[in-house]
Amino acid sequence: MVSMSQPRIAPGRLKELGPVNWAVWQVLSRAAGTSDAHLFSTLGRTKGLFRGWLHYSGRLMPGGRLPRHESELVIIRVAHLRGCEYEMDHHIRLGRRAGVTPEILERLRTGAADPDWTDKHRALLEAVDQLVATRDIDDATWARLAAYYDERSLIEIVLLVNQYEGLASTITALRIQRDGL
Repeated sequence: MVSMSQPRIAPGRLKELGPVNWAVWQVLSRAAGTSDAHLFSTLGRTKGLFRGWLHYSGRLMPGGRLPRHESELVIIRVAHLRGCEYEMDHHIRLGRRAGVTPEILERLRTGAADPDWTDKHRALLEAVDQLVATRDIDDATWARLAAYYDERSLIEIVLLVNQYEGLASTITALRIQRDGL
């Protein structure tokens, strides 16, 4: 088990973030419903890289082509598989706004095996599980997924899974503490 007791890099403030990233951190923290979104006050220390990452991330979610509900299903499933409580905290809250009910949240913890999923959502969750576990999607799962999504959306799904898988790794390796702790 990974110890998350102390962050490896402390969240930055004005001096470490600079005025632009400090302002971005303030706005994003409020939008996230917290006074200090530790993810942003930590990653903000990278100056321009932080803003580039935000642009890329924002193009996937919320600015992606996938319906917000489906994006949240993907992200919450990745966070669950990776055991990333920070990501879970944020996306349970964001998912609620996108229609992820407590019942759906429980089904996400079970995964594609839950019988209440539609075939489309089952295919989506199977793809997420395979990407996280093997870094690939087998041909049968790809074919099921492709029955519901066009090529652009298929690419976006792979990018979205990998974005949040990488973010979970970043949060874990940097020992970013959950907000409010």
